Amino acid sequence: MPVAEAVREGVIALAREAADAILQVYAGEFAVERKNDASPVTAADMAAHHRIVAGLAELTPDIPVLSEESADAVPLARRRRWPRLWVVDPLDGTREFVKRNGEFTVNIALVEDGVAVFGVIQQPVTGALWHGGADCGAYLREGAGERPLRALRPAHAPLRVAASRSHRDGRTEALIARIGRTEPVALGSSLKFCWLAEGRMDVYPRFGPTSEWDTAAGQAILEGAGGVVLDPRGRPFRYNQRDTLLNGDFIALGDPALPWRKWLQPTP
Repeated sequence: MPVAEAVREGVIALAREAADAILQVYAGEFAVERKNDASPVTAADMAAHHRIVAGLAELTPDIPVLSEESADAVPLARRRRWPRLWVVDPLDGTREFVKRNGEFTVNIALVEDGVAVFGVIQQPVTGALWHGGADCGAYLREGAGERPLRALRPAHAPLRVAASRSHRDGRTEALIARIGRTEPVALGSSLKFCWLAEGRMDVYPRFGPTSEWDTAAGQAILEGAGGVVLDPRGRPFRYNQRDTLLNGDFIALGDPALPWRKWLQPTP
């Protein structure tokens, strides 16, 4: 069921407010701390977190919020009782933020019965904002304009393969080699899902850990544009269904007809 217009526009406004809070920190000097998993966190992460969580509590008081910066405070037994929840990464791509390359985002997703039904991704530096879901389509807002998005089908040749700036590994390199002739494109954060939705990229393979807040908004937007996010068995990603909030391996495709199963199988 499509998200109500008032909720959609409210979440979009919150993402923009969070982006403004991030840019205030980005414009000056900031300290980088380390969380228990050794991942970086800054004042910008926390400023965006507090703004989004408070705003969602006002906008949809009946829907709980799972944010990267407060997930440890939510017991599993409680989380499992939530049929609907917001899944939030207040600043996706903190490493890119620290590098000051602009490739970081604000991610907000609505999950219903495990399905990411709506997502918003805001890029603070450019002001670009993507939103959508499988039941409502996908859209890009830039300035005062908005346009619908459609992933490229059939895919571009050679395939443009998204690769993380900060998390590329040997398995990714091997898969890219199995695809054959490609145009690898390095890009940070959830922007990879957005570029797939726009038709600017074709394939995004990811091996190794990500968290549910890294992918939920991007999956919703990509599915709204006709693409998919699949685990190695071909199942769409689902959320808030397991003990862990860590995702397994996945491949995101603009064109679901691409021979992704072949790429995942090493040559004997």
